[in-house]
Amino acid sequence: MRSAESDDEGPPELSDYARAALEEFLREREEQEKGTAPEEDWQLSQFWYSDETATALAKEALRAAGPEGAIACISCPTLYAKLRELGCKNTLKLLEFDRRFECHGEDFVHYDYNAPLEIPLDWQGKFTVVVLDPPFLSEECLSKTAETVKFLRPTFIILCTGAVMEPYAERLLGLRLCNFEPKHTRNLGNEFKCFANYNLDEFCS
Repeated sequence: MRSAESDDEGPPELSDYARAALEEFLREREEQEKGTAPEEDWQLSQFWYSDETATALAKEALRAAGPEGAIACISCPTLYAKLRELGCKNTLKLLEFDRRFECHGEDFVHYDYNAPLEIPLDWQGKFTVVVLDPPFLSEECLSKTAETVKFLRPTFIILCTGAVMEPYAERLLGLRLCNFEPKHTRNLGNEFKCFANYNLDEFCS
């Protein structure tokens, strides 16, 4: 039986630790619901797209995929976030090294370009659109990521990377330079370009 004195004490207050844990849980849940990307981790060579770029790429991915086509985002979590924000109903997967994005549940697949074929075997030929943004501007990184793309065998391929990667983009994946230029929330030291295996500029500007 509670006493009158205990009734006057009011509801118990959370400790600082419990409050911080609750706030972190609520923040992660909100990120999962909205598809919001966490802060950039420069040590992982993460640079988020501007909202304008993310929107343009997301709309093009949705157009190319159509109502039934599956979309894979390789190392481009801000594109994944924008697709979710736009209400994407297609099968959508985020292949990403950063485990902070596990908050997206089954959409997230841990991906390490050093092990390019460590992905579900039944994904072969299942994706209509693949958009990739390899973390490092090196032939090795793009070459290994290209193995993943070739395994997936998508109809449409969009690559966002540095301009210096143009010869490798063409040789490894048969991609051509586009006029569309991706922008980021922070100014990068390297000139950034977009490459595709079709006339992306007809639809994306």
